[in-house]
Amino acid sequence: MQKQIRKNHGDKFKFKVALEALRGEKTIAELCQQYGVVSSQIYAWKKQIEKHGGSIFSDKRNKNNRDASIDELHTTIGRLKVENDFLSRVLGR
Repeated sequence: MQKQIRKNHGDKFKFKVALEALRGEKTIAELCQQYGVVSSQIYAWKKQIEKHGGSIFSDKRNKNNRDASIDELHTTIGRLKVENDFLSRVLGR
């Protein structure tokens, strides 16, 4: 009896298969045979695209949030560096 090996598929592969499933040009069974994936996996990838597909186009908002977070982190790092330098001078006396 052979041991089944779990495959880790990349994001691009998952997107490609799920997009073909959404198009409906081929049946899920045909896609399973073509790509060597079980049908439940294709349904799960398809469901993820349907659920989270809209977030692909909301990148600008997330980028602004990331920039604000980075600025806040830089401010915190600067403050901590000043405090660290001050304490090292005071305790070094």
